[in-house]
Amino acid sequence: MFKNLRKYIYMIRLGKKYIPIYRDIYLDESLSVHDKYYALSRERQNYSRSVLSYLNIVPVLHGGIPDFNRVLYISNHRSLLDIICIEALLSSKEKAGMWIAKQTLLDSKIYGKFFEYSGCIAVDLKARKGMLAFFKKIKHIFSEAPELNLYMFPEGERYGGEGIAPFQSGAEKIAKANKMRIVPIFIDDRLEEVYRASPFKEPYEVHIHIGEPLAFEHIEGQYRDFMQKARASSNPD
Repeated sequence: MFKNLRKYIYMIRLGKKYIPIYRDIYLDESLSVHDKYYALSRERQNYSRSVLSYLNIVPVLHGGIPDFNRVLYISNHRSLLDIICIEALLSSKEKAGMWIAKQTLLDSKIYGKFFEYSGCIAVDLKARKGMLAFFKKIKHIFSEAPELNLYMFPEGERYGGEGIAPFQSGAEKIAKANKMRIVPIFIDDRLEEVYRASPFKEPYEVHIHIGEPLAFEHIEGQYRDFMQKARASSNPD
């Protein structure tokens, strides 16, 4: 219990420390769109590395991080650690990008400002006007910063079952509308359980697979094939 309490206190204090850091960048009108989102990405990566260092979790890459940008990275989703591990891993190639998040996440009184100021792009799947504003905002950002990337969880929310939940629509439209390539990420672990067990005395490895770009059609089927191959390569027996 004491270990968990220390963990939560650390996370809360670190989050509070980063809110004004994100806010100062996000609200700085002197920064270009390009410079703003690149700066926010660097700070999110700093935050993520700090969290993983405290929890003693080490992301291990399988496959390769693309050298090119303007990518829509899609990943399975079980825990907040998914974001943290992906950010830390992509920081090795100094990737910059934005997370797509549900509007309800940014509306939270507890952690909404953390996500809003860190540069998340909110989407309201239930409101047509919200969807139009979402696509318009992405289009504007890429017109000013064409080498950015986007990160999303196509399942739409955390999934605690086996495999992955059915994908919500949107990834194909986003990629086509902004001339992006779609690259799959598969986190081969139950990070909700990993988080509960952390921090670890010995380094705990989280295995993350990055695949080749997908075709625009039948993304979910392609992702499932990629996931199965990734699992097979991790467990050859």
